[in-house]
Amino acid sequence: MSHNKTINELSPHLFWDIDVLSLDINSSKRTIIERVIGFGILNDWNWIVSVYGKDQIKETVLTLKNIDKVTLSFLANLFSIPKENFSCYTKIQSANNFWEY
Repeated sequence: MSHNKTINELSPHLFWDIDVLSLDINSSKRTIIERVIGFGILNDWNWIVSVYGKDQIKETVLTLKNIDKVTLSFLANLFSIPKENFSCYTKIQSANNFWEY
């Protein structure tokens, strides 16, 4: 992990509802990765890759319960993993999301 990076380098909209000072790069890894893959921009993606590495990102996203369909397809392709291996795919809700976009 890179120790010279700070959370303040990420897009401010990612943590609009969280006090950024309460986040720690190590203990908040899951939250940070989840927000970046869901709502981040390319610079945010590059930040998490430089801090956590692709292996830790892969390990984390496989366990996330809520990933949109487009992001799931991107991650499955990027990591060469079938969608069925993702928790969000196997535990998909039976009702469609209200805000399907």
